[in-house]
Amino acid sequence: MNSYRTVTLACNNDVIRTCKAAIRSGKTGSICHISRGVASLLTRAHASVPRREEPPPVSDSDKRPNLRAIDLARKIRHEKQRGNATGGGSDAAVLNPSVPVSQLQKRVIELRQFTQQLQNVHPNVLAKHLHRGLILPHPELAVVNKPYGVSVQDGSSNKNNISDVLPILAKMVDGIRAGSRLHVCLGLDKETTGTLLLARTEEALDYVQNLHKNHQVERKYWVVAVGVPVPSEGVIDIPVIEREVTGAQPHFKMGLSPVYRVSDGGEGVTKVRANRQAQGAVTQYRVLDSSNGCSLVELQPITGVKHQLRVHMAYALGSPILGDHKYSHWTKLAPQKLPDGVLRRLGLEQSKARYLPLHLHARQLTLPEFKGQSDITVSCPLPKYFTSTLRRLQIPIPDE
Repeated sequence: MNSYRTVTLACNNDVIRTCKAAIRSGKTGSICHISRGVASLLTRAHASVPRREEPPPVSDSDKRPNLRAIDLARKIRHEKQRGNATGGGSDAAVLNPSVPVSQLQKRVIELRQFTQQLQNVHPNVLAKHLHRGLILPHPELAVVNKPYGVSVQDGSSNKNNISDVLPILAKMVDGIRAGSRLHVCLGLDKETTGTLLLARTEEALDYVQNLHKNHQVERKYWVVAVGVPVPSEGVIDIPVIEREVTGAQPHFKMGLSPVYRVSDGGEGVTKVRANRQAQGAVTQYRVLDSSNGCSLVELQPITGVKHQLRVHMAYALGSPILGDHKYSHWTKLAPQKLPDGVLRRLGLEQSKARYLPLHLHARQLTLPEFKGQSDITVSCPLPKYFTSTLRRLQIPIPDE
């Protein structure tokens, strides 16, 4: 096209100059002849200019915009969530309500929301949650209702823990007062919920830990048990020891180390030598209520051995705590096996029993005559998943 413009301009200039010369000489008749010659020249020039090639048609695939990194990340995350939903997970259904889900999937979603909502949140969010349920029974003490699945001390994972958010919680309690601190007095396991005692001074921390060392702190736990213990109340006095379990999945867990065994004739018991590594463990228990093959049991540990309550319930009473996937089997690590009737009541299938959380709640704590004053007793309400289970099993919650 540029060549055509150049030829045209050149020809126009020549025509103008030729016409001017013809006019000055009086040869006006030659102008028409010149014009016809220029016209033929323009026609030849235009014919000699190569035609511009049209670009090839664009296919549908070429019309797609370039994929940005953020778009690719979103696509991968969406596909992963959709895969989890079809493979037994339910994240896609949570994010996209239009995804059809069954009653079983809804139940799994409910359990996961109950138990995982505070494990990966910002520390400020966890601190605010603890502050909402904060109890100040004494100027030197504080009590929080520990949520499920959050460690008290710093663990191996990168998830939240209570100790790391205590400085934030202290500022919420005392404002910007200099030297404001909170200390964990008595810890709880990651899967245990309920009363977590904090000290606001180092003096109070030492005082409470000394009471605990002398077995003067009274702690009561509520558990949902699979089965009904017989007799309905009593004292379990069986030492506990950590053992290695061999097999396809070698692991360590706590187990019973009894000092008595049933005699060969089955009439009476015989005392055996105690294992030096065993730790004395004593637990008082009483059944508060029962229904549909499960029971609500109150436990009061006299000693403080690791996993003492879980071991005594599973191996001494034969009624493991609901959701205790570690101590429901001895030789393997597997989800808890539940009776069909219990599964129906809970709205689950056996393949989804692994989503059941441990139903172990630190209900109440009593400090006797704290620093010469009267006894201090505090209690924390049950978590939502705990009350939901009791409602499904038709076990009434005591008024206390």
